[in-house]
Amino acid sequence: MTATHEVTNQVPPLTGYDPIAGDAALAEACVRHADRATLDSLAGLGRLAGGEQAQEWGRSANENPPRLRTHDRYGHRIDEVEFHPAWHELMRTAVENGLAGAPWRAADAGDAHAHVRRAVGYLGWTQVEMGHGCPTTMTYAVVPALRRAPELAARFEPGLTATAYQFGLTEPSGKRGLIAGMGMTEKQGGSDVRSNTTRAVAQQDGSHRLTGHKWFTSAPMSDLFLVLAQLDEGVSCFLVPRVLPDGTRNVFHVQRLKDKLGDRSNASSEVEFDGTTGWLVGDPGRGVPAIIEMVNMTRLDCVLGSAATVRAALTQAIHHARHRSAFGAPLVDQPLMQNVLADLAVESEAATALGIRLAAAVDAGESAFLRLAGAAAKFWVCKRTPGVVAEAMEVLGGNGYVEESGLPRLYRQSPLNSIWEGSGNVIALDVLRAMGRSSESLAAVTEEIDLARGVDPRFDDAVKRLSAELGDPDRLPLRARRIAGLLALCLQGSLLLRHAPAPVADAFCASRLGGDWGAVLGTLPATTDVAALVSRAAVGTPGGDAGSG
Repeated sequence: MTATHEVTNQVPPLTGYDPIAGDAALAEACVRHADRATLDSLAGLGRLAGGEQAQEWGRSANENPPRLRTHDRYGHRIDEVEFHPAWHELMRTAVENGLAGAPWRAADAGDAHAHVRRAVGYLGWTQVEMGHGCPTTMTYAVVPALRRAPELAARFEPGLTATAYQFGLTEPSGKRGLIAGMGMTEKQGGSDVRSNTTRAVAQQDGSHRLTGHKWFTSAPMSDLFLVLAQLDEGVSCFLVPRVLPDGTRNVFHVQRLKDKLGDRSNASSEVEFDGTTGWLVGDPGRGVPAIIEMVNMTRLDCVLGSAATVRAALTQAIHHARHRSAFGAPLVDQPLMQNVLADLAVESEAATALGIRLAAAVDAGESAFLRLAGAAAKFWVCKRTPGVVAEAMEVLGGNGYVEESGLPRLYRQSPLNSIWEGSGNVIALDVLRAMGRSSESLAAVTEEIDLARGVDPRFDDAVKRLSAELGDPDRLPLRARRIAGLLALCLQGSLLLRHAPAPVADAFCASRLGGDWGAVLGTLPATTDVAALVSRAAVGTPGGDAGSG
């Protein structure tokens, strides 16, 4: 057969790189908030994340989504979810590398950087595939909430903090490793969990029986769930296992799996409780404060996951531009493309710096700082992600719109973290709540911001604008989004001015804080050293130079 064309000017596969140590911003943040040994401990995970095998796992897990089996062949209700083997490899890797509940055990054993290590690994590894990050996150986040019930924590925490992945529904206290989920929202209330109608009735043995319907329950194959239900005292939090102590199945009817925009590899479900056994976590009527312990940690991962999505898209965009020519020159050398890539790089570095700073706050016990900074970061970083991924997709042109590039999967995934654990309005109002109810939180965040005062006049002006925004209490709810976004920008600016190279900090202040930022990315001022920003953002290979992959 005669060949009809020759393939030229196509980009080689992006493989053999290290999204952890090879990412200058992420590696520097790890060393800054932990140490070099912490970064080195993630070397194997980084090499795996940038290799062909992990990429194939991510593709296969998304092209073969989970399937619900409500009954076995004999008609018995089983409510099991089946996953492709690639999903299990992703989960196994995450758990074995300490990205689930292990940091709590490590911290208790004296590891001062356990949560930073986990955050850096999570940000690097979930670039491979975002869906399995959901159960990984919930297993991490359930531990501080469960500690409100010491007897339950003593029983289940060893499995939740283990580095062993054991899939399958059996009695949880006998498993080598456990996965946790959450059931909060109901169809009539959504984020308004106080309107939940699921009821709990106390039993003589100290347990409760739950009856109701949960509209969103992620990862229904998990071993344990934190669930909200009403008692006479009000909304209360309960631990619900899939398998009871005597080995029988708990009543946990999975009605259907959600057909979602993205996050296709992960199972999200509707669940019916009908006399389902659960045990109280915390005090009766104090379910919201109890489960907020979990939500604060899942919100941290919303920031980290969005930063990972942005970084994955940026890596693809730079790789494409370095290997693709148009109009007589490589794309990466063309001024306007450099502006776009540099702007994407600034967005990525700012998100990364803030995400790892939040993880460092967990290590340091800075709960007041984390309460407000975490909410503001969750609002801003997650809200920015879809636009950033869309711009990166456009760098690839039509090739980026094709599934094989991986960009469509990132794009479908990109809105999730802005919706999960409180969509934009809920989080922006929570920022106001954190400011109003706890002056300690506002003071802690202000102290962090003020560390960069006097370094750049554009930053100082932004801080003054933030203070002015808070000056009219009667109209704060109307401006909550503006306040949340400006607070996050001031935090990012403070971090970059203190820790990032001068071209990065200057570009951030000139665009995000200086009032000369265009409506779209790729509009950095002409004075920006765009070539330096792109070079810094080019991901490196293990033991090699940046961008050599």
